[in-house]
Amino acid sequence: MSRVGKSPVAIPQGVDVAVSAEQISVKGAGGSLSLAQNNLVKVSQADGKLTFAPADESREANAMSGTIRQLVNNMVVGVSRGFEKKLTLVGVGFKAAASGSKLNLNIGFSHPVNFDMPAGITVATPTPTEVVIKGADRQVVGQLAAEIRAARPPEPYKGKGIRYADERVTIKETKKK
Repeated sequence: MSRVGKSPVAIPQGVDVAVSAEQISVKGAGGSLSLAQNNLVKVSQADGKLTFAPADESREANAMSGTIRQLVNNMVVGVSRGFEKKLTLVGVGFKAAASGSKLNLNIGFSHPVNFDMPAGITVATPTPTEVVIKGADRQVVGQLAAEIRAARPPEPYKGKGIRYADERVTIKETKKK
């Protein structure tokens, strides 16, 4: 059996989990999320814990039990604590401004780059060169951060661009005569 799938998911106080034949729904202070039920995995709820077991002995069911377990764990953590990604803008004149559900980036192009935030996602700019994306859905937060970074990824000679706050960019040496 999958090593990840063997460990149960603890349900914290203030989080409601509903398991039905079609989907798994999680509600908490951060919102509500749902996941389609997979017929290769048996999900059971008992005394504040969710356990996941493969429905049969196939390799796909074993792998899917660990996948579904981790997706449900991400939903539980998301509605209780939430997820966040921090991005840093490096470059002369690079700045970000958040207004409502829009993010406006000036990153060295002839025009500003605008991003619309999906429902349930908030964006903040503590300083003009930092962007903080917060939300309950881990996949959406990560995907949005990747799309913003892809607007101007860090280049290897000066390091200018948008990078994750904990990302290290290796600077290349310039060509010599």
